[in-house]
Amino acid sequence: MSVDSTRTIVLLRHAKADWPSVADHERPLADRGRQDAPVVGRRFIDDGITPELALCSTAVRTRETWKLVAHELPHRPKTVYEERLYEASLGDLLALLTETPDEIGSLLLVGHNPGMHALADALASSAEGDTLARMTRGFPTAAYAVVTFSGSWKSVEHGVGHLSAFWAPHD
Repeated sequence: MSVDSTRTIVLLRHAKADWPSVADHERPLADRGRQDAPVVGRRFIDDGITPELALCSTAVRTRETWKLVAHELPHRPKTVYEERLYEASLGDLLALLTETPDEIGSLLLVGHNPGMHALADALASSAEGDTLARMTRGFPTAAYAVVTFSGSWKSVEHGVGHLSAFWAPHD
């Protein structure tokens, strides 16, 4: 893939988590999260989302979300569990994107808010229809944004992308 190719970033917030008496990193999915996550996988298929690489936070709720989403996909992408996605700042997330190999055309990040929302908002300088207005109202659990841009992963910066889709369950 050339450095001038169009690339896709899919930003998925984990599904609804439970609040048991455990450390935040160890929180599992709630019943609603276990119901919503497979719907996300089926939505990926409907929307033609086919990531080549998935970077998933090491938190229990993100790993469980990704397992349920990936189970619905016809081809599971290579998955890397990335501890830097847990509690990642916008700067941390941008740095992760710039580390992506240029042979990857479509990247999925499975992470947390406020990072997923902040990254989608920072990258998108334009948007399809009302997607930006809908995303601005919030980035609920199991929601995802799709941002496209042209260029090398090393060139990712604020305002480089186009918000081509935003979807949230129960929307």
